[in-house]
Amino acid sequence: MEVRATYKYAKISPFKAREVTRAIQGLPVSAALDIVAYSPKKAATLVNKTLKSAVANAENNANLKVDGLVVKEAIVGEGPTMKRMMARARGSGSRILKRSSHIRIVLTDEIKIETRETRKAEQKAAKKKSGEQKADGERAKTKGEKAKRASKKKKK
Repeated sequence: MEVRATYKYAKISPFKAREVTRAIQGLPVSAALDIVAYSPKKAATLVNKTLKSAVANAENNANLKVDGLVVKEAIVGEGPTMKRMMARARGSGSRILKRSSHIRIVLTDEIKIETRETRKAEQKAAKKKSGEQKADGERAKTKGEKAKRASKKKKK
């Protein structure tokens, strides 16, 4: 089941906020909260607030356990931009764009949480499988090469 939380009109540029959201995407909630808590960026506090809101939604509204949740999506979209003017030399002016963003976080319990132990077990199984395939492939090559050599000798 998916659970969402959205922080609208956050007073930060989407470009700056995307850096933090990219770091937490695909991680378990506990790891994502750790990354966001120790990040020195302003966007980290805003993402942290949204992430905690999504966790609260999962616990209270969907009756899900926090241990099994994974950050499926962490997306930062553009919000409205405020246009301001700043006085410049010779009586001219220049524009200042004050950007805002919408931060959306989607949590799910359907994605399998990958730990080091499970990853190592999968790698061992893959190695074992590829080793068996190589052995079969070498046998086939040698039989094929023998057949080619025999046909060349017959032609001579």
